Amino acid sequence: MPKSIYTARHKKLCELLKQQRRAAGLTQTIVAERLGKPRSYVAKYEGGDRRLDILELLDVADAIGFDPCKLIRALRLE
Repeated sequence: MPKSIYTARHKKLCELLKQQRRAAGLTQTIVAERLGKPRSYVAKYEGGDRRLDILELLDVADAIGFDPCKLIRALRLE
Protein backbone atom coordinates (compact mmCIF):
# COMPACT_ATOMS: atom_id res chain seq x y z
CA MET A 1 0.00 0.00 0.00
CA PRO A 2 1.47 3.40 -0.96
CA LYS A 3 1.76 6.13 1.63
CA SER A 4 -1.49 8.09 1.80
CA ILE A 5 0.16 11.30 0.62
CA TYR A 6 0.74 9.70 -2.78
CA THR A 7 -2.73 8.24 -3.37
CA ALA A 8 -5.41 9.40 -5.76
CA ARG A 9 -7.63 10.13 -2.75
CA HIS A 10 -5.04 12.49 -1.27
CA LYS A 11 -4.77 14.27 -4.60
CA LYS A 12 -8.56 14.63 -4.63
CA LEU A 13 -8.49 16.04 -1.09
CA CYS A 14 -5.99 18.67 -2.20
CA GLU A 15 -8.18 19.60 -5.16
CA LEU A 16 -11.32 19.80 -3.01
CA LEU A 17 -9.55 22.09 -0.53
CA LYS A 18 -8.39 24.32 -3.37
CA GLN A 19 -11.91 24.38 -4.85
CA GLN A 20 -13.42 25.34 -1.49
CA ARG A 21 -10.95 28.19 -1.06
CA ARG A 22 -11.55 29.51 -4.56
CA ALA A 23 -15.34 29.18 -4.23
CA ALA A 24 -15.11 31.31 -1.08
CA GLY A 25 -13.20 33.95 -3.06
CA LEU A 26 -10.14 33.65 -0.84
CA THR A 27 -6.45 33.71 -1.68
CA GLN A 28 -3.88 31.44 -0.11
CA THR A 29 -2.54 34.48 1.72
CA ILE A 30 -5.88 35.28 3.32
CA VAL A 31 -6.42 31.68 4.44
CA ALA A 32 -2.90 31.57 5.84
CA GLU A 33 -3.48 34.78 7.79
CA ARG A 34 -6.68 33.37 9.25
CA LEU A 35 -4.77 30.26 10.30
CA GLY A 36 -1.84 32.23 11.69
CA LYS A 37 0.50 30.41 9.31
CA PRO A 38 2.75 31.42 6.41
CA ARG A 39 1.29 31.29 2.90
CA SER A 40 3.59 28.37 2.14
CA TYR A 41 1.58 26.25 4.61
CA VAL A 42 -1.53 26.59 2.42
CA ALA A 43 0.46 26.16 -0.79
CA LYS A 44 2.02 22.95 0.53
CA TYR A 45 -1.22 21.25 1.58
CA GLU A 46 -2.99 22.35 -1.60
CA GLY A 47 -0.08 21.11 -3.69
CA GLY A 48 0.06 17.76 -1.94
CA ASP A 49 3.45 18.34 -0.34
CA ARG A 50 2.04 18.41 3.19
CA ARG A 51 -0.54 16.26 4.93
CA LEU A 52 -3.17 17.71 7.23
CA ASP A 53 -4.26 15.89 10.35
CA ILE A 54 -7.94 15.96 11.26
CA LEU A 55 -7.58 18.93 13.62
CA GLU A 56 -5.74 20.93 10.99
CA LEU A 57 -8.46 20.05 8.47
CA LEU A 58 -11.07 21.41 10.87
CA ASP A 59 -9.07 24.62 11.26
CA VAL A 60 -8.81 24.99 7.48
CA ALA A 61 -12.55 24.40 7.11
CA ASP A 62 -13.26 27.12 9.68
CA ALA A 63 -10.84 29.54 8.02
CA ILE A 64 -12.44 29.01 4.62
CA GLY A 65 -16.01 28.52 5.82
CA PHE A 66 -17.07 25.09 4.59
CA ASP A 67 -18.53 21.95 6.19
CA PRO A 68 -15.67 19.45 6.60
CA CYS A 69 -18.16 16.56 6.85
CA LYS A 70 -19.29 17.13 3.26
CA LEU A 71 -15.69 17.18 2.09
CA ILE A 72 -14.95 13.90 3.88
CA ARG A 73 -18.07 12.30 2.42
CA ALA A 74 -16.90 13.31 -1.07
CA LEU A 75 -13.66 11.44 -0.45
CA ARG A 76 -15.49 8.27 0.64
CA LEU A 77 -17.64 8.03 -2.48
CA GLU A 78 -14.83 6.61 -4.57
